[in-house]
Amino acid sequence: MISLAGRDILHSWGKFIFTGIGLGLLIGVTLIMAGVYRGMVDDGKVLLDSSGADLWIVQKDTIGPYAESSSIPDDLWRSIRTMPGVANAANITYLTMQVRKDDSDVRAMVVGITAGEVGTPGWPTHLITGRQITRGHYEAVADIATGFQLGDTIKIRRQHYHVVGMTRRMVSSSGDPMIFIPLKDAQQAQFLKDNDAILMQRRRTEANPAFNRPAIPGLLEAVTNLQTSNNSVNAVLVRIHPQLTQAEVAEPIRRWKRLTVYDRSQMESILIGKLIATSAKQIAMFLVILSLVSAAIVAFIIYTLTMDKIREIAVLKLIGTSNRTIAWMILQQALVLGLIGFIVGKISATFSAPLFPKYVLMLPGDSILGFVAVMTICVLASIVAIRMALKVDPAEAIGG
Repeated sequence: MISLAGRDILHSWGKFIFTGIGLGLLIGVTLIMAGVYRGMVDDGKVLLDSSGADLWIVQKDTIGPYAESSSIPDDLWRSIRTMPGVANAANITYLTMQVRKDDSDVRAMVVGITAGEVGTPGWPTHLITGRQITRGHYEAVADIATGFQLGDTIKIRRQHYHVVGMTRRMVSSSGDPMIFIPLKDAQQAQFLKDNDAILMQRRRTEANPAFNRPAIPGLLEAVTNLQTSNNSVNAVLVRIHPQLTQAEVAEPIRRWKRLTVYDRSQMESILIGKLIATSAKQIAMFLVILSLVSAAIVAFIIYTLTMDKIREIAVLKLIGTSNRTIAWMILQQALVLGLIGFIVGKISATFSAPLFPKYVLMLPGDSILGFVAVMTICVLASIVAIRMALKVDPAEAIGG
């Protein structure tokens, strides 16, 4: 019956090939969507790995700095540095914004890092060319995905930055490439008001008699300076001594500093369980819809092919062919259609994945699972055609 199924496929090869290509494109989209989800998870893990931190200290009762806003004093790191078990601590800011590149804008996460030596928490890793930031102002390290090159000038807010280094795979949890600049510059970009807002604030302050007191010289100037300065960061990244666990170091900080402290597992849970969860549900629904569409296509084409050869099936029954053999012939056709579709889908997904703006991670395990799912769908989709074939009356072979 293998040869019989093969001859039937060759007889309708055009319909099989074009249906297989259409099915393959659907399967390719399915594999890409699964790869997008894997890429989002991997981006989150890369973000945590590249930070070089064991603990993330943020504003109390927030889940920042990646999931929501967090603001803590920028001098807090000094006291945290003296806590038991803390090997290193550094301030950091994160700001997702549009960065000007020639005549277009690039969406990027601007990261403010503190001065220090290589290995300081928050410093860019995966440096592929150039050097780290050495000056306190107007230098930047950009990820290659931003489109900037070594020596380019980046405009962030009102300031211009010279690109001195390039990284690879330094992205936010949403896949936006990172640009690293000195902390003070990042604080101004994130928290400082523009000139008009500062001028209006000064006028309101001068008009307030509580601050504008001739009897207290310097009060108005001090209040104005306080309003226009910024002393906040989004988080403090902590690296602990290897002799201690993350929980042992985090608990005293929570108790005495009244801050929220997350370890690696907790931060990973926030990134994947909260930030990526909604996207994961959308992708899952999309995969279900694609699976149903694929099943409908296979069922329709196999049913159509079976309807076209009702008389041949009746002849087979008339000469004594068993129902099991007929069912196996139809099932073979469905499996061949699924195999063609999977091959086309795998090839299309492999070659189109690099063209996507987001990172697409295609794992061998997902391909194996996809192949099993496609074959299962084909088996289930062939049931309708098999049931119809088994009900064919042998008398139809002689026009009865």
